[in-house]
Amino acid sequence: MTSSVFPSADSLPAQPEILLVDDDTVNLMLTALALRERGFGVVEVDGGEKALELLRHWTPDIVVLDAMMPGLDGFETCQELRNRSGFENVPVLMLTGLDDDASIARAYQVGATDFFVKATQWSLLAGRLQYLLRSSRTRIELERNRAKLARAQDLARMGSFDWRRARGGGVLLSPEALRVFGFGPTEQIGLRMLLRMVPLDGRRTLSKEMHRALRQGNVLTIDVPVVLQDMRLRIVHVEAEPDFSEKGHNTGYAGIVQDVTDRRQAEDKIRELANFDALTGLPNRRQLLWRAERALEHARRLQHPFAILLIDLDRFKLINDRLGHSAGDELLIEVGRRLRACVRHSDQVVDGTIEAAGVRAHRALEAVGRLGGDEFVALLPEVSDTTDTDRVALRILEALREPIFVGGRECFVTASVGMALFPQHGSSVVDLLRNADAAMYAAKRQGKDAAIIYSPDLLSGPARDNLEMETALHKAMERDELVLHYQPKIDVRTSRMVGVEALMRWQRGNELVPPGQFIPLAEETGLIVPMSLWLLRQAAKQARLWKLAFGFEDAIAVNLPTRMFERSDLVDNIHQYCAAYEVPTSAIQLEIIENHLMNNLEVVIPTLHRLYQIGIEIAIDDFGTGYSSLAYLTQLPISELKIDKGFVKDIGTSAQNLAVVQAIIALGRSLGMRVVAEGVENLRQQDELRKADCRYMQGFLFNKALPPDELQAWLEQTVLPRAAPWMGQGGDNEYSEDLLRAAGRRPFH
Repeated sequence: MTSSVFPSADSLPAQPEILLVDDDTVNLMLTALALRERGFGVVEVDGGEKALELLRHWTPDIVVLDAMMPGLDGFETCQELRNRSGFENVPVLMLTGLDDDASIARAYQVGATDFFVKATQWSLLAGRLQYLLRSSRTRIELERNRAKLARAQDLARMGSFDWRRARGGGVLLSPEALRVFGFGPTEQIGLRMLLRMVPLDGRRTLSKEMHRALRQGNVLTIDVPVVLQDMRLRIVHVEAEPDFSEKGHNTGYAGIVQDVTDRRQAEDKIRELANFDALTGLPNRRQLLWRAERALEHARRLQHPFAILLIDLDRFKLINDRLGHSAGDELLIEVGRRLRACVRHSDQVVDGTIEAAGVRAHRALEAVGRLGGDEFVALLPEVSDTTDTDRVALRILEALREPIFVGGRECFVTASVGMALFPQHGSSVVDLLRNADAAMYAAKRQGKDAAIIYSPDLLSGPARDNLEMETALHKAMERDELVLHYQPKIDVRTSRMVGVEALMRWQRGNELVPPGQFIPLAEETGLIVPMSLWLLRQAAKQARLWKLAFGFEDAIAVNLPTRMFERSDLVDNIHQYCAAYEVPTSAIQLEIIENHLMNNLEVVIPTLHRLYQIGIEIAIDDFGTGYSSLAYLTQLPISELKIDKGFVKDIGTSAQNLAVVQAIIALGRSLGMRVVAEGVENLRQQDELRKADCRYMQGFLFNKALPPDELQAWLEQTVLPRAAPWMGQGGDNEYSEDLLRAAGRRPFH
């Protein structure tokens, strides 16, 4: 535990308080740091026993438990916690492994509120915690309202009545009871009039209960729906005890009536929160799993197929980021409405041998629900074969292709659908969901906007390799397997390094995985966001280390994906990292690929200007490969153009490539921008670039990307190649060993 002092209720800050329990000290530290950065107060303990001891003195807002721990594990800790008074409704988030289905099922059995796959997706974890916190606070508020109503039953909306059998069924109501039914305190109301205020179904139930109580002489306790004169529907609680004569005969009933509509609505709301998504009104994860288990029991007993469809929106994040979360919420609500309309009873074939009551109960399990985020599930508890499933999936795809108006704009969203059927694709709900998920990701890999039914082939060959790599990549940051190598940028006139580019590598065991093999996967899974934030933080840290080691004052260039420039917190994060390592913001340079810039120009422009205002330079990478107008260069705060290596490769043999390079250099000079040639690998390319008056270069001719220590050693020992024979004598255009020695470096041959 990081703190030796238990927090008291009086000393707790206003920020949400989290108890984080994990026996892995590194993961405990990283998770706590990430959550504190996102506004949570975190108390850390490294075992279940310590957590339970701490909770004797303190109640946090949320408890986050690692499932697998030595001693008292997360499941036992959660079960013990639920048995304690006052902890029945405290949200508990269980951290499980990526493919640990048994742990997920057990987490719900012992009372966990939700589970989260252990990963370094800190923003996603923080969002899940915020959702649990919001639901918990709503639940607590509703519970408080219900308690207040219960305490006020003797004073508010309550009255007495007296009914005597000798009076021919007449009833005497107190003025307070008359007000409950919407009448004035002096009106005379008979039992028949009161019964006419009860809807027909409720009247039958009330009559049945009254006759039963009269026959048996029991207490009558019932909630009755009543339609008042102003047509409002109210729920009236009736509680009456029998009166007996001296001879033991039942002479009537005396009791109270109370308007409990608000209390019933609060109870209904609590049940709704527990079982339905607050945004879309669809069944939530908990209710979906319950319905799926019941549907599976029916299917197993009656020996017919049961289908699960997993639906994931393809472009939701883009719309959510561009138009805002309120527009994203509107989109999810409309998607939920369309999905409900796509699941019809007529698609499900009913065997004539099934009893009608069983059919009705079966169809009640039919549902479209929201798992969370932009993931939905459709349960088809009774299908004949894959034809029925394909029909529903096709209807879903067609419905979602229609434009959706959100935030005053017309948006288009598609979905990828994965399908799995019982019994051929799994014998449990967990198996079916996992296999439907595999089919859904296969649909995404094949271009999205498609539906695929599960096949074992989806988890073999390249698909299995991708799944294994995705699993390993989730753990790479947690295990500190990502590393940065730095490639120098050289001013060939002065033979000096004028900056470096940070390039990410993955040290996976003994293998150094190049970015081309894992960056696309990171983009697809969303891991690119935490990886990019890590990259920015490491670049700021390295700038500080080099500054102390050899006075490094240049910028470290970081190539970011477009989605990072769309984030509202990018500028704040860079500020935070630079301040933490005491380096200026100018120590970081950001690169964005030209094509990516043009595809998202409207969204990126505001962020580029904010970055420019705080002193961060922007470079356009792979310049010259795009198909867009160059007019944007005069409107954006661009400081550097990087000539794509494809033009540099054949610069000495291709007149066309040389012409493009010369044009880019001239354009950059006219706009006051630096121009850097990438991919310079030999002296011929260097010579041609110098003839074209390109001053800054980068490539294997000078050095490959190196670990930070090796780059520092290279700076101390190595200089640029000697000048080519065509170079003039003297001035900035001459490479001479005297000049290199004067610069304090050793010429190499």
